[in-house]
Amino acid sequence: MIINLSRNRFEGHIPSIIGDLVGLRMMNLSHYGLEGIILASFHQLSVLESLDLSSNKIGGEIPQQLVSLKSLEVINLSHNHLVGCIPKGKQFDTFENSSKQGNDGLYGFTLSKDCGGDDGLPQAITPVELDEEVEDSTMISWQAFLMGY
Repeated sequence: MIINLSRNRFEGHIPSIIGDLVGLRMMNLSHYGLEGIILASFHQLSVLESLDLSSNKIGGEIPQQLVSLKSLEVINLSHNHLVGCIPKGKQFDTFENSSKQGNDGLYGFTLSKDCGGDDGLPQAITPVELDEEVEDSTMISWQAFLMGY
């Protein structure tokens, strides 16, 4: 299954229902206007090979759970508002720096700013909380779209 909705005019948060699309192999939501955080439930996308969330307004940290995505070959999180230490391990050690550029708050392996922890593990940072009040029309639009998958 492939979702390519790049350069659309959808706005709002990444819907949590995407974490339920376990057959998803490629997801491109770049140049979109998305806000909020990268959902930890993405770790359920066990066959995901390519994830492009570039050029949005996504904040918070990159969830450590994404390291468990063994099939992930390509990731592009550039030009967002991400912060914190980049997860370390497995394929995350091999992703290009360009996949993270434009996120001035990111630091860690492969970047010029180190995580600073003695053990190399990410330092705890308060994550950006999702706005509890998501417009019903936005959620209905997403649900209607994803029902086709």
